[in-house]
Amino acid sequence: MAEEGLDHAVEAMLGGDESAFRLVYRHIQPPLLRYLTVLVGTADAEDVASEAWAQAFRDLDRFRGDADAFRGWVTTIGRNRALDHLRHARRRPTADEPVESLTDLAGPVDVEDETLGRVQSEAALALIASLPRDQAEAIVLRTVLGFDAPTAARILGKRPGAVRAASHRGLKQLAKKIGDRP
Repeated sequence: MAEEGLDHAVEAMLGGDESAFRLVYRHIQPPLLRYLTVLVGTADAEDVASEAWAQAFRDLDRFRGDADAFRGWVTTIGRNRALDHLRHARRRPTADEPVESLTDLAGPVDVEDETLGRVQSEAALALIASLPRDQAEAIVLRTVLGFDAPTAARILGKRPGAVRAASHRGLKQLAKKIGDRP
C-alpha cells in the first residue's frame, strides 16, 4: 500500500472508520510481529502484539499524526509491552507449547512454499535475535520495519547516531556469523 493511502486510512481510522482500522492493522501487524519475535520469541510475540494493539485502541484518541507516526507509536507500545513481558517472564515459569500445534492454516496454501518461507524467516529472525538486544532491535527497526534512524531512536529512547552505530555493528556481526557457517 502506498504511504499516502495508508495516511488516508489512518485519518479515517481516527475518525472512527472500522474498515480503515482493519486496513491499517493488516499493513502494520506483520512487521510489528517480526520485531516482537526478535524481542520475546515466536511463542510470545502474538500475545505481546495483541496487548500492544489493545492499548493502542484504548489510547487512540490520544494519537495525532500520519501513518509513519502511527507505525512508530504502535511499535513503541509493542516494545514497551515486550519489555514488560520479559520482566514478568523472569518471575514465572512457562510451558513450552509451540504455537504451530495450536493453530490451523486458513485457506488454500502451498504448504511447501509456506514452510520454506517460514523456516527461512524464522532462521533469519533467530540469527538476529542472537545478537545483543540493542543491535537486534536496531536492525529490525531499520531493516525489517523500515524506520529511519530518528524514528527508530525515538522508539528505543536513544540518539539516531547510536541506533545507526548499533545497526552497523549488528550487521557486521551477522555477516561474520553467516560467513562462519558451513
